[in-house]
Amino acid sequence: MRFDVHQAVAFPWLGLGLFWAITAASATRPLRREATASRLYHLLLMAAVLVLLFRPDMRFGQLGLRIVPASSQNAAIGLGLTILGVAFAIWARSALGANWSAAVTVKENHAFVQRGPYRLVRHPIYAGLLLAMLGTAVVYGEAGCFVAVVLAFVGWWLKARMEEQFMTQQFGEDYRRYQSNVRQLIPFVL
Repeated sequence: MRFDVHQAVAFPWLGLGLFWAITAASATRPLRREATASRLYHLLLMAAVLVLLFRPDMRFGQLGLRIVPASSQNAAIGLGLTILGVAFAIWARSALGANWSAAVTVKENHAFVQRGPYRLVRHPIYAGLLLAMLGTAVVYGEAGCFVAVVLAFVGWWLKARMEEQFMTQQFGEDYRRYQSNVRQLIPFVL
């Protein structure tokens, strides 16, 4: 049996999905939630991202153009980035604990988390998922995969802005200080 990195790159994503499903039950009840239209817009955008990233039959025309040369070295780098990104997202989800929600919310007894990966970036789950998507895009090497990464970045950047409004309303000056000291998505950069 031959190792196929195109199939292997799915395993970190499957592990992440399993982890998310298991830990979702531990989230506390929300007190305030984003508007349904906003949530729907984000879900539709992320569905398009996942289709572009994981469905080669949907990367037609210029989206199917190979822009990363096929090589075992590029595939290994991509797989490594995917694993690293998924691990970072799992670490962030673990640090967030019962505060986590797929939707933008403020929870009962919402805690202001600044430990673990939250010392490096304000939105480490998104940062980890973006790194994992970039790694997966490198493995597949096609333009549509990189378009998916850009769309995911835009979607999570917009969602992060809304989350930050909620956090500023909830935690005031403490959160504003945190914003001035910790980057939003990319450590030391953005």
